[in-house]
Amino acid sequence: MENIISTRGLTKKYKNFISVNNLNINIKRGSIYGFLGPNGAGKSTTMKMLLGMTNPTSGKFRIDGKKMPEDRIEILKEIGSFIESPAYYPNLTGRENLDIIRKILGLNKRDVEDALELVGLTEFGDRLVKKYSLGMKQRLGLAGALIGKPPILILDEPTNGLDPAGIHEIRNLIKSLPKKFDCTIMISSHMLSEIELMADDIGILNHGKLLFEGSMDELRREARKQGYNDDNLEDMFLSMIDADNDARKQRAVL
Repeated sequence: MENIISTRGLTKKYKNFISVNNLNINIKRGSIYGFLGPNGAGKSTTMKMLLGMTNPTSGKFRIDGKKMPEDRIEILKEIGSFIESPAYYPNLTGRENLDIIRKILGLNKRDVEDALELVGLTEFGDRLVKKYSLGMKQRLGLAGALIGKPPILILDEPTNGLDPAGIHEIRNLIKSLPKKFDCTIMISSHMLSEIELMADDIGILNHGKLLFEGSMDELRREARKQGYNDDNLEDMFLSMIDADNDARKQRAVL
């Protein structure tokens, strides 16, 4: 299957701190790619580089055959994104916030209603955003990413702040999108148990370094190879992170 997103040697340094370290990831067209790692692993920084929100220190990437920064505008036209906590105009309604995005993108008014319906906010569309709960704000951010049904979605922990029922609903929505709209999704999380229920492939990041990339079946095989119970991949994920942290401490001592 063709890769719609690929990075080669992607690196981001801040003075003496390396946030993303020589990253090579491959995201297949039409798939859901789970981007995993603990807080501070470099997931958000990677996504910001893909969106042109921050420049790589070195390395390169392609999105749908296009390169940054040469094709930045064309790339961004194809991507809907949800990064960290999206910014809103609190004194405007949810519908009015989405209408601003619609006008910027040159979309139809119907696209606002479709996005509200997708995330279950239709009945709250005329409520001021400052009166939204955290979960409703997360849904509105997801609606902003989905407006116009873009072919690529980059979602940074979109279920944060949702209750279990909301997480289940948003998870099922995300799972349905590739078939519904023929799109590709990159979604980050620090919980494998959540990503395991959605993703076709995963990449595991720690301190900016890619520890694993492959399918869920390949991760299970890796778990068995390393002597872990492949029925509990969360333990495998946490053990992989711990082992990498221990190796870093040993190198630092030497």
